[in-house]
Amino acid sequence: MENQEQTLSTKYDPKAIEAGRYEFWLNGKYFEAKPDEGKEPYTIVIPPPNVTGKLHLGHAWDTTLQDILTRIKRMQGYDVLWLPGMDHAGIATQAKVEGKLREEGKTRYDLGREKFLEETWKWKEEYAGHIRQQWSKLGLGLDYSRERFTMDEGLSKAVREVFVSLYNKGLIYRGERIINWDPATKTALSDIEVIYKDVQGAFYHMHYPLADGSGSIDVATTRPETMLGDTAVAVHPEDERYKHLIGKTVILPIIGREIPIVGDDYVDMEFGSGAVKITPAHDPNDFEIGNRHSLERILVMNEDGTMNQNAGKYQGMDRFACRKQIVKDLQEQGTLFKIEEHTHSVGHSERSDAVVEPYLSTQWFVDMQPLAKKAVELQHTEDKVNFVPDRFENTYLRWMENIRDWCISRQLWWGHRIPAWYHKETGEVYVGHEGPADAENWEQDKDVLDTWFSSALWPFSTMGWPDKEAADYKRYYPGNVLVTGYDIIFFWVSRMIFQALEFTEKRPFDDVLIHGLVRAADGRKMSKSLGNGVDPMDVIDEFGADSLRYFLSTGSSPGQDLRFSVEKVESTWNFANKIWNASRFALMNMDGLTYEQLDLSGEKSVADKWILTRLNETIQDVTKLVDKYEFGEVGRILYNFIWDDFCDWYIEMAKIPLYGEDEQAKLTTRSILAYVLDQTMRLLHPFMPFITEEIWQALPHQGESITVANWPEVRPELSDEQAASDMKLLVDIIRSVRNIRAEVNTPMSKQIKLAIKAKDAVTLEKLERNRSYIERFCNPSELTMGTDIETTEQAMTAIVTGAELSLPLQGLINIDEEIKRLEKELDKLNGEVERVQKKLSNEGFVKKAPEKVIEEERQKQQDYTEKRDTVQKRIDELKAL
Repeated sequence: MENQEQTLSTKYDPKAIEAGRYEFWLNGKYFEAKPDEGKEPYTIVIPPPNVTGKLHLGHAWDTTLQDILTRIKRMQGYDVLWLPGMDHAGIATQAKVEGKLREEGKTRYDLGREKFLEETWKWKEEYAGHIRQQWSKLGLGLDYSRERFTMDEGLSKAVREVFVSLYNKGLIYRGERIINWDPATKTALSDIEVIYKDVQGAFYHMHYPLADGSGSIDVATTRPETMLGDTAVAVHPEDERYKHLIGKTVILPIIGREIPIVGDDYVDMEFGSGAVKITPAHDPNDFEIGNRHSLERILVMNEDGTMNQNAGKYQGMDRFACRKQIVKDLQEQGTLFKIEEHTHSVGHSERSDAVVEPYLSTQWFVDMQPLAKKAVELQHTEDKVNFVPDRFENTYLRWMENIRDWCISRQLWWGHRIPAWYHKETGEVYVGHEGPADAENWEQDKDVLDTWFSSALWPFSTMGWPDKEAADYKRYYPGNVLVTGYDIIFFWVSRMIFQALEFTEKRPFDDVLIHGLVRAADGRKMSKSLGNGVDPMDVIDEFGADSLRYFLSTGSSPGQDLRFSVEKVESTWNFANKIWNASRFALMNMDGLTYEQLDLSGEKSVADKWILTRLNETIQDVTKLVDKYEFGEVGRILYNFIWDDFCDWYIEMAKIPLYGEDEQAKLTTRSILAYVLDQTMRLLHPFMPFITEEIWQALPHQGESITVANWPEVRPELSDEQAASDMKLLVDIIRSVRNIRAEVNTPMSKQIKLAIKAKDAVTLEKLERNRSYIERFCNPSELTMGTDIETTEQAMTAIVTGAELSLPLQGLINIDEEIKRLEKELDKLNGEVERVQKKLSNEGFVKKAPEKVIEEERQKQQDYTEKRDTVQKRIDELKAL
């Protein structure tokens, strides 16, 4: 196939390049998984973003990493499925919709359940549209033909299947427990939805009088409002101070209720007074003590955090207002005798930031012990889930080994309705996929399931499970890698693993690639309250998607946080601009070259051989590092190859034949330029998809799109170690001459004398062979090369591996300053020699290090020693002048 017109616009304009390109990819169906027995499947499921709002930089980072992996694997010939989808995000989405209704002066109760859900579905559609638009701006290669939503019909069926199955196995149960209650959203929370913050509070010390008038017993609390629900005072049965009181009763202040003194081993004799008040309806430990002693459970609060009818005269007051009033009343009574200030850790709702109330409630729970046990055992087998970096496996295991039962019911309307029905007369519970046949006699549970209950099934529910014969489930499950942040290992990763093992008997993915958080430039967490958040779409508008993607993907190592910096994105834009200009130069010099005319077999210059060798090395390194998820290192290698080797050196050297008269040399150079650019664009494509497609389309190429072009492979026949060594010498010489010119302020346009003393005949032969490059890039008026050149006159000198340069610069150099410069160089070389010698004299290093590494160090020692001796000799010569 012939290429398009071989030109690029004069200016790099990301907006123009990116416009319409995504539609081109979608229309070509390049991102759709196409089951093909000849290809190995490669699967990633997207961590589904919540339909609560627009995506942030963390999403951009997370999805860019996935896009890189899937683009590479697609180019490597895999049948890639990158499955998109979104999460209904129960609490968060309901809160957003309720907030919108509040602005209209309405509540969800004004609308009723059905109408409210209609409004929420409208919200979902609107925000799903925003998210898809953002995915397109980022250039994500998603298979939209398989897009899923956690509340679509198929996933809802999977959720019911899991609930019913776990219930029938006795792993889901309903019971009264103390749960984390969010009074703001009026719903239960699981343990990991509670964020603990240090808060300035107090211990309130009180006398509870004995009913027989023989004295009192002292207790303390941080939540005096809960005393209204006290049903006992507990002491340790071995406590000499109190054991004679066990079985007696005290009068509960304010309420006047008579409550027993019980003996329980839970009480710590050393802590406080050694006696504790027991409120079974408002504290998880008190709940357990209450069960052991058959104590009444008295709830004194409403779901919204106000006091209820059991609170007596405080009924209707907010819990914190009640606390103030009770403290005042107890002080007046003389019951409260001490207030001791102290800082303590208080649970807050992750969603609403309200102080969480430990609250007696009937909820649905998952019995986690058997499920967690299987997941922990898996990590001791060959089929374990591989965490990258592996330190996060310990984070995961610690959580799983200490897991508590999971409260899965939520008092919301938006979500998967719990598939349980209660008989209106008998109270009998029925759990099933559909309601009982005599529906009129039953009422469905009003609660919905925790959002994470459905998200936990995401790797397999999206593939058609529970139909185990579903084509996608059979072909694409389990996944190859999950990419996610370390902040949801507990919420999501752990739950996906234990549910997958329970229901598919397989790990849900081979690897979990963990990244950190995107932080502000100063290292602080990005948040609305700090006003330091950055909208990725704004960054794309200013610098283009390619610049943002490259910065995000190469800016840190696995597991580490990433600091966002506009300057760094701007420097990535400069990199893209450099690529654009270099490609434009190459294309302007293609002279209509077609793919069929490409010819790498002609006689090659040292620069040609060197760039092809460096390309092979780059392909090898990038491919190896990508498999280890070391994208930061990939970025460094690609940057160095493209900016330094290709743009700064090869293109400059290619101008010699391109502007010369030898037509065969021109064809070879054009072919190598086209080939290296083509291969480089492929390597860079997963990181910068838009600019690479634009450039690749203008190159002589075969195929419709770079997205489905083959991933570069090393071609050993194009490597030439000798040429690489020759080129290194040339580059060192040219750099040294340029540095000297810069030091003495002599422009490149001004011709100078240059003498090069080679250390031996072999080096001299190399230099003579490449004389044209030295003349072209050093601009000497006179070039002398040999093995026995004397450098006695005043001159600037430089030492490179294998040669000594001398530039006589009469009138341009201060001898004393040149000596000072050389002495600095000598210090540096002395340090290097000393370092290498120390390493080689270390027995431990010599014993343990591979022979290749030791040999490299010996080479360095010889090299540094030669350079040092030459510099010392030159200093002595200058001092003798």
